[in-house]
Amino acid sequence: MTGNVPFSDMLVYLDGSEGSMSAAMYAVLLAKGTGSRLHALYCINTKALGDLVKARIFINQEKAEYMDDMGKDARRHIRHIEKLAHSKGVEVTGVIVDGSPSAEVLRYIKDNHVDLLVLGSVNMIRSRREELTSESDRMLRTSPCPVLVARDDESIWQMFEELD
Repeated sequence: MTGNVPFSDMLVYLDGSEGSMSAAMYAVLLAKGTGSRLHALYCINTKALGDLVKARIFINQEKAEYMDDMGKDARRHIRHIEKLAHSKGVEVTGVIVDGSPSAEVLRYIKDNHVDLLVLGSVNMIRSRREELTSESDRMLRTSPCPVLVARDDESIWQMFEELD
């Protein structure tokens, strides 16, 4: 805990969606305002990829190509938050991992003593199956620390642009 702020280490989960980019900007704003350490994690979902191979939707060669593309996307998103944070004078620790996103986020929180998880908008659950498979929903339910869900993308972008 930092001063009067109930958290000192926050983690923002990136998945490449517009919502996660808004969450990244909001996390930068929070880190700037509170002096908290900022971590950003992008997880290449190898569990889902393995399920696609098992279901014969992908063949192994396609899996390798997909993994390469996902690695490039992950590096691009981590570089993006590093630039966003740098533009506001905030340090960020960017990490790319492979596995099941919810499990990897949980592991990172525990291993790094994270005390706030920042997520982008959690999608509307339309079916029982989606509820069981939604990674963000699982993170929201199982996180051992408080979770902040950044929802209003437009105002976040405006606040971010106005901050020096």
